[in-house]
Parts: sequence; structure tokens; C-alpha cells
Amino acid sequence: MNRDFIVTKEHRRFTEFAGAIRKDVTIGICHGEAGVGKTQSARRYAHWDTLEPFIQAWGPRSEADLKQYAAAHRSRTVFYTPEVLAKHRDLMRDIEFYRGKVGVLIYEHLCAIGKITTTEVPRTIDFTELIIIDEAERLTPTSLELLRDLHDRHHVALMFIGMPGIDQRFRHYPQLYSRLGFSHRYRALAREELLFVLTRHWKRLGRTLDPEDFTDAQAIAAIERITRGNFRLLERLFPQIGRVLKINQLDTITDDVIEAAASTLITS
Repeated sequence: MNRDFIVTKEHRRFTEFAGAIRKDVTIGICHGEAGVGKTQSARRYAHWDTLEPFIQAWGPRSEADLKQYAAAHRSRTVFYTPEVLAKHRDLMRDIEFYRGKVGVLIYEHLCAIGKITTTEVPRTIDFTELIIIDEAERLTPTSLELLRDLHDRHHVALMFIGMPGIDQRFRHYPQLYSRLGFSHRYRALAREELLFVLTRHWKRLGRTLDPEDFTDAQAIAAIERITRGNFRLLERLFPQIGRVLKINQLDTITDDVIEAAASTLITS
């Protein structure tokens, strides 16, 4: 998991949203503009930065794997991004693969803490409670129907993540739409949250942000104008800011530094 992840109000709202879907075993939609942080929040909720590499490098079990077992148990979630023009059979095969692997990790955790003591191995795939599908616009009608059937037959919660308007698209699939329990709009950073995030970034660069300082206020205004609260663009901008400071041997983050970093980012 990315230790530098900044927990924002939108991420907390997303976590509550995902928890509600899991608890009610329903289907939910998360929609928002590109780059606002939907995917990062979903991957963090699922502990996918920890679990995906571990699953891909599947091998013999050891005591060193206990943290992966615990992470799988906490989330009980699979995060999946379908390929462009993915065949529905490949989609379902991949999802079942990850459900099975996450289920095994949960089972190992339950055994490690003494919750399972019998030698009879349960159906571990059912330990997974939530499947998050990113880039849901890529799903075909057949894929959506198969996922709806999976939800009905195996009582697993589903979350579809996509761009604004995806909820209207789902209106064309009455059987799926009638099962929607929640819809969540993931918003761009508001000014208060933007200041919180910028404070963290200033600190990472070894500096202190003071919104009352004229130079800092100008820099904040420039970032707000350039990014419009877009989390992804903000995350891409700051490495360039650090680069501009280093190349020019500067100590202060000014609006000119911000503009130079933004122009480098756009043309790179």
C-alpha cells in the first residue's frame, strides 16, 4: 500500500460507501470526473497495492505472509479493471481467479488467529464480500448480465466505478438497475481539502505552507487554477515542482515555479 497516500474527506466518504455496499450485499455505482481519486481510493480500500503483487507471485506459504492474510481479511474485496474489448468469459474467469485467491488468504488468516480449527476446508471463494469493477464503461451488456447473475446467485456485493453518466447508462439494463442500492459521486477537492493536501506536499518538499503569506497564497491560487481540485493532476504536478526547484536552485515555491512545472508537465 502506498504510504504516501493522503486521506481526504472524499476518500473517507468512499470508504463509508464501500462499507455500506458490503454490509447490505447490494450493487453500487461510484462516478466522478477522471483523476479525482476514485481508483486510488478503491485500491486502498481493497489493499490492492499489497494483495495484487502477492497474488500474482503466488507461491508456498510462510509466516512472513501474515500481513497479506490480515489485509485480505480486513477488506474481503477484489479490485478488477477489465481490459478494453475484454471477452466476457475472460472477465468472469479473472474475477473468479482473484475471488479464489483472496478467499484463500482470508482462510489462512482465520486459521492463524484460531477462528478455524477443523480440518474440513470451506468454500473459500465465498469469503470475498465485495467486487469492485473499475473502468466499468468497458463492460459489455453480456458482462453486466453475468455480473448481475453472480450477485444474485452468490450474494456478493458489486461496485461499478466510472465516469459521470454511467448511472444513466445502467438505466438501459432494468434487471441490473433495479438492484442498485447506492450511488456515490466522487468529487474534486474543495478548497479546504486542497489546502490540506498542499500542506502535506509542501512538507514533503521540506517547506511549510502559510496561506496568509502572499507568496504562498499566489502559489495556492495558481495550483487551484491549474488543477481545479483534480487529485491525479495534483499528484503529477508536485514531482515537477520539486524538479524545477532543484534545477534552478530555488528555495521558495512561487506561482512562477508552479507555472514552469505545469508547462513541463503538459509538454512532457
